[in-house]
Amino acid sequence: MILYKQSEDIRNKLNQLKGQEKSIGFVPTMGALHEGHLSLIKQSIAEKNITVVSIFVNPTQFNDKKDFEKYPVTIEKDIELLERSGADILFLPSVHEMYPNGLQALSTYDLSQIEHVLEGYYRPGHFQGVCNIMHRLLQTITPGNLYMGQKDYQQCMIIQKLINDFKLPVKLNIVPTQREESGLAMSSRNMRLSDNAKRKAAAIYNTHLFIKNNLLKLSFPQLIEKAYIFLNNAGFEKIDYIEICDAVSLKPAKEYKEEQKLVVLTAAFIDGVRLIDNMLLN
Repeated sequence: MILYKQSEDIRNKLNQLKGQEKSIGFVPTMGALHEGHLSLIKQSIAEKNITVVSIFVNPTQFNDKKDFEKYPVTIEKDIELLERSGADILFLPSVHEMYPNGLQALSTYDLSQIEHVLEGYYRPGHFQGVCNIMHRLLQTITPGNLYMGQKDYQQCMIIQKLINDFKLPVKLNIVPTQREESGLAMSSRNMRLSDNAKRKAAAIYNTHLFIKNNLLKLSFPQLIEKAYIFLNNAGFEKIDYIEICDAVSLKPAKEYKEEQKLVVLTAAFIDGVRLIDNMLLN
């Protein structure tokens, strides 16, 4: 695995590979790698891409400075994992490399209503920060394939809009969420949970399963009410949202319609750690 820290250097290398008709697969991460990240790398390798992984904890997508400061950094372990995974290239830029004009000189993206619901509502400015870094990374790597996890469902929708709006020549591949045996979605934030909190946190997955299994038996308000009760009883301190939404627009769904694809999305705090998860319902 080759490591690059400068945009110009990795761009030159990738241009050389593209000249040899190699396809580029890209897995953007913020480090603290786990099996969820490795599943993205495996898919890229399986599709015969030269696989590029980036590690960059992006300061512009954290609306809470304390959350940014607490984000786990495990770079030595990450590099070991990447070497064993079969990834070809690691891009490890500095903040100055990605934001040479400073963190105030940011682009503004028109993301429509999807920017202001769910994660966007509770983390104002988050998706603007996500688009700023992803646009820069995609312009540097210029991959043919981009791999992201379904756990970040809304973020995937935002990135697809970015790709469409700027006509970027890349295909977004959304890989199913990787889970612990308990059902808990794998996340870098899980590192901050005690073993007891991890066990309790599996209630999000079980709550989503309950909603899926009772979609035709209870009204949507009844399902959501029970979901709040389940998570509160499991020990979650605060619930930002549990929403059943249209899987394409993320607009709230009021009742079951056979032709409408649905997704349930949740964000909740346990042990002071904010976890998100989702499940396609039909």
